[in-house]
Amino acid sequence: MAKLASIVISSLILIQSFNMDLGDLVHIDDLLEHAEFHSEKYGDNFLVFISKHYGELQEEHNLDQQDEKKEHEELPFTHHCCSAFVMNRFEIQVLKTEPVPDSTTNFHYLENYSSLEKCDIFQPPKQA
Repeated sequence: MAKLASIVISSLILIQSFNMDLGDLVHIDDLLEHAEFHSEKYGDNFLVFISKHYGELQEEHNLDQQDEKKEHEELPFTHHCCSAFVMNRFEIQVLKTEPVPDSTTNFHYLENYSSLEKCDIFQPPKQA
């Protein structure tokens, strides 16, 4: 029973890490139905369909197909509320600077064992 519970909880965490919720899972059939519609009407394969609705062809497709706006709003994974993952192809210019050596010291060593030399406990044994 504990193994089953841990598998279910782990699966829920995995699904949520993909930014999916139960509403998206309910609309999977709408996704497949709309993909079939695109296949029949436009001759799109599944990868082109994904690109038109979730990829680089999304803006162009939304402008061209205003009559399908209601169907597009019902597709899963289109309502992002909290987070977004954006991948841009540009380089960030990093300025390379020479490291500045730190010449200041932030410590002070005080020998605390000098007072122990005067104590008889820490002296070698004496012969009587």
